[in-house]
Amino acid sequence: MKKIASCVESIVLEQPFLEEGLAKEIINYSALAEVLQDEVSKQLGKPVKSGAIMMALRRFKDRLQVSKPYYKLDALLGQLGDITLRSNLSDFTYKNSNTLIHSQASILTKIKDKRNIFYTFTRGILESNIIISSSESESVQESFKDEECIAVKENLSAISLTLPKSNTAVAGLYYQILKRLAWQNVALYEVISTTNEFTIVVEDAYVDSAFSIIKNLNKS
Repeated sequence: MKKIASCVESIVLEQPFLEEGLAKEIINYSALAEVLQDEVSKQLGKPVKSGAIMMALRRFKDRLQVSKPYYKLDALLGQLGDITLRSNLSDFTYKNSNTLIHSQASILTKIKDKRNIFYTFTRGILESNIIISSSESESVQESFKDEECIAVKENLSAISLTLPKSNTAVAGLYYQILKRLAWQNVALYEVISTTNEFTIVVEDAYVDSAFSIIKNLNKS
């Protein structure tokens, strides 16, 4: 039979913002208990007092501190590296085909000696994506003229962040970055990552806010 504690824990774990708020002691237990009261009562099939939910929240918070050491993530945020901003970018999405690799080879040949060009290529299951300096848009269209173009987007900027090598061993880094962008209503057009580098692509309207958030990741 499901108990109040397990019900409260499952609800909180489904909402990462609540989980972090409890861990950092910035949530009012009484107010949260009242918010959760109807849902807990519904799941248990009987009325549940807010006091019982508040007790379950406090006990869960005590276990959370032991089981989830946020200090590792805080230390990692303090080790973030250089930030690079590239503007005037265009995004092209093409349907995957047997000839797409040849089209990619064509554009790579055209830009191979242009060191200042921004270029990324991502292949998904059904489609592939190219983000490139807008100055090379015509070259892309020529190289991919025989491919099926799904979408084109102009006026984009990319913000790249160098990550410490230990980033793959600590959970929650990407969550921290994406959470803070979401809180400030910054919409992401694309997300690109390699082992030690993380890049977000945004419309120009969001670039100032996004850059400020990325720059201050290690200050909050």
